[in-house]
Amino acid sequence: MTADVPPRIPSVPAPVARVPLSDQVRNFVLEGLLEGRWQPGDRIVERRIGLELGVSQTPIREALRDLQAMQLVESIPNKGMRVKELTPGQLSEVYPVRAALERLAAELAVHRMGGDVTVLAHHLGRLRELAEANDVEGQIHHGVEFHREIVRAAGNQVLLRNWESLAIELWTRLSLKWLRTEPHENACDHEAIVDAFRRQDPYVGRLVQLHVLNYANPAASTTSAAPHGQK
Repeated sequence: MTADVPPRIPSVPAPVARVPLSDQVRNFVLEGLLEGRWQPGDRIVERRIGLELGVSQTPIREALRDLQAMQLVESIPNKGMRVKELTPGQLSEVYPVRAALERLAAELAVHRMGGDVTVLAHHLGRLRELAEANDVEGQIHHGVEFHREIVRAAGNQVLLRNWESLAIELWTRLSLKWLRTEPHENACDHEAIVDAFRRQDPYVGRLVQLHVLNYANPAASTTSAAPHGQK
Protein backbone atom coordinates (compact mmCIF):
# COMPACT_ATOMS: atom_id res chain seq x y z
CA MET A 1 0.00 0.00 0.00
CA THR A 2 1.49 3.23 -1.08
CA ALA A 3 1.36 6.29 1.07
CA ASP A 4 -0.92 9.05 -0.04
CA VAL A 5 0.96 11.79 -1.85
CA PRO A 6 -0.21 15.22 -0.77
CA PRO A 7 -1.57 17.32 -3.61
CA ARG A 8 0.99 19.64 -5.18
CA ILE A 9 0.31 23.23 -4.36
CA PRO A 10 0.95 25.40 -7.41
CA SER A 11 3.56 28.06 -6.86
CA VAL A 12 2.27 31.60 -6.80
CA PRO A 13 4.18 33.84 -9.19
CA ALA A 14 5.88 36.84 -7.65
CA PRO A 15 3.97 40.07 -8.20
CA VAL A 16 5.23 42.07 -11.15
CA ALA A 17 6.23 45.60 -10.24
CA ARG A 18 4.11 48.03 -12.21
CA VAL A 19 5.89 50.90 -13.87
CA PRO A 20 3.98 54.19 -13.36
CA LEU A 21 2.37 55.47 -16.54
CA SER A 22 4.30 58.73 -16.34
CA ASP A 23 7.58 56.76 -16.28
CA GLN A 24 6.46 54.77 -19.32
CA VAL A 25 5.67 57.98 -21.20
CA ARG A 26 8.97 59.56 -20.17
CA ASN A 27 10.90 56.52 -21.37
CA PHE A 28 8.94 56.56 -24.63
CA VAL A 29 9.91 60.17 -25.30
CA LEU A 30 13.53 59.61 -24.26
CA GLU A 31 13.76 56.68 -26.65
CA GLY A 32 12.29 58.88 -29.37
CA LEU A 33 14.90 61.56 -28.74
CA LEU A 34 17.74 59.05 -28.93
CA GLU A 35 16.35 57.42 -32.07
CA GLY A 36 15.86 60.77 -33.81
CA ARG A 37 12.08 60.80 -33.85
CA TRP A 38 12.18 64.28 -32.32
CA GLN A 39 14.89 66.80 -33.13
CA PRO A 40 15.72 70.07 -31.34
CA GLY A 41 12.90 72.53 -31.94
CA ASP A 42 10.30 69.85 -32.76
CA ARG A 43 6.93 70.12 -31.06
CA ILE A 44 5.82 67.24 -28.84
CA VAL A 45 2.07 66.75 -29.29
CA GLU A 46 0.44 65.36 -26.14
CA ARG A 47 -2.64 64.07 -27.94
CA ARG A 48 -0.56 62.10 -30.43
CA ILE A 49 1.43 60.43 -27.64
CA GLY A 50 -1.81 59.64 -25.84
CA LEU A 51 -3.22 57.92 -28.92
CA GLU A 52 -0.05 55.90 -29.50
CA LEU A 53 0.29 54.73 -25.89
CA GLY A 54 -3.39 54.63 -24.98
CA VAL A 55 -2.98 56.89 -21.95
CA SER A 56 -4.65 60.05 -20.72
CA GLN A 57 -3.05 63.48 -20.73
CA THR A 58 -2.29 63.39 -16.98
CA PRO A 59 0.69 60.96 -17.09
CA ILE A 60 1.88 62.64 -20.30
CA ARG A 61 2.00 66.03 -18.60
CA GLU A 62 3.75 64.51 -15.58
CA ALA A 63 6.37 62.96 -17.89
CA LEU A 64 6.88 66.22 -19.78
CA ARG A 65 7.37 68.08 -16.49
CA ASP A 66 10.11 65.57 -15.60
CA LEU A 67 11.73 66.09 -19.01
CA GLN A 68 11.47 69.84 -18.56
CA ALA A 69 13.30 69.54 -15.23
CA MET A 70 16.02 67.61 -17.09
CA GLN A 71 16.23 70.56 -19.53
CA LEU A 72 15.34 68.35 -22.48
CA VAL A 73 12.05 70.06 -23.39
CA GLU A 74 10.66 73.54 -22.85
CA SER A 75 7.19 75.07 -22.84
CA ILE A 76 6.73 77.88 -25.39
CA PRO A 77 3.72 80.16 -24.81
CA ASN A 78 0.97 79.51 -27.38
CA LYS A 79 3.14 76.85 -29.06
CA GLY A 80 3.18 74.00 -26.55
CA MET A 81 6.06 71.76 -25.53
CA ARG A 82 9.11 71.58 -27.76
CA VAL A 83 12.44 69.76 -27.70
CA LYS A 84 15.06 72.10 -26.29
CA GLU A 85 18.20 73.00 -28.19
CA LEU A 86 21.25 71.33 -26.66
CA THR A 87 24.23 73.65 -26.36
CA PRO A 88 27.88 73.14 -25.40
CA GLY A 89 27.24 75.58 -22.56
CA GLN A 90 24.70 73.23 -20.98
CA LEU A 91 27.17 70.36 -21.08
CA SER A 92 29.97 72.47 -19.61
CA GLU A 93 27.71 73.31 -16.66
CA VAL A 94 27.00 69.64 -15.97
CA TYR A 95 30.61 68.46 -15.72
CA PRO A 96 31.76 70.50 -12.68
CA VAL A 97 28.69 69.33 -10.74
CA ARG A 98 29.24 65.73 -11.79
CA ALA A 99 32.95 66.00 -10.93
CA ALA A 100 32.22 67.29 -7.42
CA LEU A 101 29.69 64.52 -6.78
CA GLU A 102 32.03 61.81 -8.04
CA ARG A 103 34.95 63.15 -6.00
CA LEU A 104 32.85 62.83 -2.84
CA ALA A 105 31.63 59.40 -3.96
CA ALA A 106 35.19 58.16 -4.53
CA GLU A 107 36.35 59.46 -1.16
CA LEU A 108 33.50 57.59 0.55
CA ALA A 109 33.83 54.47 -1.60
CA VAL A 110 37.56 53.85 -1.37
CA HIS A 111 37.40 52.57 2.22
CA ARG A 112 34.13 50.70 1.76
CA MET A 113 35.53 48.83 -1.25
CA GLY A 114 38.62 47.75 0.67
CA GLY A 115 40.70 47.35 -2.47
CA ASP A 116 38.14 45.10 -4.19
CA VAL A 117 37.93 46.40 -7.75
CA THR A 118 36.23 43.36 -9.31
CA VAL A 119 33.29 45.28 -10.78
CA LEU A 120 35.36 48.24 -11.91
CA ALA A 121 37.85 45.88 -13.56
CA HIS A 122 34.97 44.18 -15.38
CA HIS A 123 33.83 47.45 -16.94
CA LEU A 124 37.43 48.37 -17.73
CA GLY A 125 37.86 45.07 -19.56
CA ARG A 126 34.66 45.65 -21.53
CA LEU A 127 35.83 49.17 -22.45
CA ARG A 128 39.01 47.68 -23.93
CA GLU A 129 37.07 45.07 -25.92
CA LEU A 130 34.52 47.58 -27.20
CA ALA A 131 37.22 50.05 -28.18
CA GLU A 132 38.85 47.37 -30.31
CA ALA A 133 35.46 46.63 -31.88
CA ASN A 134 34.86 50.36 -32.45
CA ASP A 135 31.55 50.03 -30.58
CA VAL A 136 30.87 53.60 -29.41
CA GLU A 137 27.44 52.85 -27.92
CA GLY A 138 28.88 50.03 -25.84
CA GLN A 139 31.77 52.19 -24.67
CA ILE A 140 29.36 54.90 -23.51
CA HIS A 141 27.26 52.37 -21.59
CA HIS A 142 30.17 50.70 -19.79
CA GLY A 143 31.89 54.02 -19.18
CA VAL A 144 28.81 55.34 -17.41
CA GLU A 145 28.35 52.06 -15.52
CA PHE A 146 31.98 52.32 -14.35
CA HIS A 147 31.26 55.69 -12.78
CA ARG A 148 27.85 54.60 -11.49
CA GLU A 149 29.54 51.75 -9.62
CA ILE A 150 31.81 54.22 -7.82
CA VAL A 151 28.81 56.30 -6.75
CA ARG A 152 26.90 53.19 -5.64
CA ALA A 153 29.91 52.01 -3.63
CA ALA A 154 29.80 55.25 -1.63
CA GLY A 155 26.71 53.89 0.13
CA ASN A 156 24.93 57.27 0.16
CA GLN A 157 21.47 57.25 -1.40
CA VAL A 158 21.16 61.05 -1.48
CA LEU A 159 24.44 61.25 -3.39
CA LEU A 160 23.31 58.50 -5.78
CA ARG A 161 19.96 60.20 -6.47
CA ASN A 162 21.62 63.53 -7.22
CA TRP A 163 24.14 61.84 -9.53
CA GLU A 164 21.39 59.92 -11.34
CA SER A 165 19.42 63.14 -11.81
CA LEU A 166 22.17 64.36 -14.15
CA ALA A 167 21.13 61.66 -16.67
CA ILE A 168 24.75 61.28 -17.75
CA GLU A 169 24.34 58.46 -20.27
CA LEU A 170 21.44 60.22 -21.95
CA TRP A 171 23.28 63.54 -22.20
CA THR A 172 26.36 61.79 -23.56
CA ARG A 173 24.36 60.08 -26.28
CA LEU A 174 22.47 63.25 -27.20
CA SER A 175 25.69 65.29 -27.35
CA LEU A 176 27.13 62.76 -29.80
CA LYS A 177 23.95 62.90 -31.90
CA TRP A 178 23.14 66.61 -31.79
CA LEU A 179 26.48 68.34 -31.17
CA ARG A 180 28.71 65.72 -32.80
CA THR A 181 31.10 65.72 -29.86
CA GLU A 182 33.76 63.02 -29.79
CA PRO A 183 33.27 59.96 -27.53
CA HIS A 184 35.53 60.25 -24.49
CA GLU A 185 35.00 56.91 -22.79
CA ASN A 186 38.22 54.94 -23.15
CA ALA A 187 40.02 52.30 -21.18
CA CYS A 188 43.29 54.18 -20.64
CA ASP A 189 41.55 56.99 -18.75
CA HIS A 190 39.89 54.52 -16.40
CA GLU A 191 42.85 52.24 -15.74
CA ALA A 192 44.53 54.71 -13.38
CA ILE A 193 41.31 54.99 -11.38
CA VAL A 194 41.05 51.21 -10.99
CA ASP A 195 44.66 51.08 -9.80
CA ALA A 196 44.01 53.89 -7.30
CA PHE A 197 41.02 52.07 -5.80
CA ARG A 198 43.02 48.84 -5.66
CA ARG A 199 45.77 50.63 -3.68
CA GLN A 200 43.14 52.46 -1.59
CA ASP A 201 44.84 55.69 -2.57
CA PRO A 202 43.63 58.53 -0.29
CA TYR A 203 43.79 60.94 -3.26
CA VAL A 204 41.51 58.87 -5.51
CA GLY A 205 38.72 61.44 -5.12
CA ARG A 206 40.82 64.17 -6.70
CA LEU A 207 41.90 61.78 -9.46
CA VAL A 208 38.27 61.01 -10.31
CA GLN A 209 37.34 64.70 -10.19
CA LEU A 210 40.09 65.67 -12.65
CA HIS A 211 39.12 62.71 -14.85
CA VAL A 212 35.54 63.98 -15.13
CA LEU A 213 36.57 67.62 -15.61
CA ASN A 214 38.64 66.52 -18.61
CA TYR A 215 35.35 65.52 -20.23
CA ALA A 216 34.35 69.19 -20.36
CA ASN A 217 37.08 70.00 -22.87
CA PRO A 218 35.46 68.27 -25.91
CA ALA A 219 32.14 69.97 -25.06
CA ALA A 220 33.76 73.38 -24.67
CA SER A 221 35.73 73.01 -27.87
CA THR A 222 32.54 72.66 -29.90
CA THR A 223 31.65 76.24 -28.94
CA SER A 224 34.32 77.53 -31.29
CA ALA A 225 33.62 74.85 -33.89
CA ALA A 226 31.29 75.05 -36.88
CA PRO A 227 27.56 75.88 -36.48
CA HIS A 228 25.08 73.28 -35.22
CA GLY A 229 24.93 70.24 -37.47
CA GLN A 230 28.42 70.80 -38.88
CA LYS A 231 31.84 69.62 -37.79
